[in-house]
Amino acid sequence: MNVLDILKRRDRSLVTNRPEDTVETAATLMSSHNIGALPVRDGNGRLVGVISERDIVRAFASKGGKVLTLRVQDLMTRDVVTCTPEDTVKRARQLMSQRHIRHLPVVDGDTLCGMISSRDVMECHLEQTELEVNVLRDYAIAR
Repeated sequence: MNVLDILKRRDRSLVTNRPEDTVETAATLMSSHNIGALPVRDGNGRLVGVISERDIVRAFASKGGKVLTLRVQDLMTRDVVTCTPEDTVKRARQLMSQRHIRHLPVVDGDTLCGMISSRDVMECHLEQTELEVNVLRDYAIAR
């Protein structure tokens, strides 16, 4: 199974932020869409960063209430790890594990296609495991 298979299952559209948006705007978008991270795109639509709940909480712990007036560009991760739609789910899981991240932007060349989460990857892994168990059970019964 590949990352594109995960993206095809989703009903929701891609929600993004701009670097000049306030952190309050980012937090509101995350809350209203029930997501934990947002890709950040510049005026040309290019991926330039990711801002997550974790980024906001860490900033809030160090800066207090003024964090809500900061800009997304002040807190976002700029060194963004990405995957492609053709990458396997296993590869996406490895990237997330190696970099200790829970959200992974999916890009095709310079085009942002979507964002997958560790939950998406876990659900996919669980489905594959259940399928394998069922195949092995059927094989054992047939023998």
